[in-house]
Amino acid sequence: MSVSLLLIPLAIAAAAAHAGLSKDKDTTVCQVQTRMRDAGLLTAALSESRAVVTREGADLVADWAGVQARFSRDEQQIWTAHFTGDVDEARAVDIVRAVDAAYGRQVQRAVLARLTERAPAAGLRLESRSVTPDQAVRLVFAVERS
Repeated sequence: MSVSLLLIPLAIAAAAAHAGLSKDKDTTVCQVQTRMRDAGLLTAALSESRAVVTREGADLVADWAGVQARFSRDEQQIWTAHFTGDVDEARAVDIVRAVDAAYGRQVQRAVLARLTERAPAAGLRLESRSVTPDQAVRLVFAVERS
């Protein structure tokens, strides 16, 4: 079985609510809303989902036990994930949702790293950092006196 998912950025997906579904004999194609844009963060998210990730040109290839996905971008920079192996449409969508959640965690880590890295140059000192049960992060900065 083969499944291809068109990973539509959230902003575009809101405008294109029709997000149709098409099928042929050998391939299922459907659209999935996602926030994924950055290839480096996507690579990290795929690795976090326990995939073995390789690059083939501009594409990312992820291997899980029994399932392989090739992530490629079109000219509008929209990702498509083409799944092969022991996968059906529901499993492919579940995998993309899990990768999207991991991608969100990668974005959060990157933003937190940038904030804490740039704070001293902005005259701020990190006073405390806490993580809520839902994984939200609260940073408290103090303004340094000149």
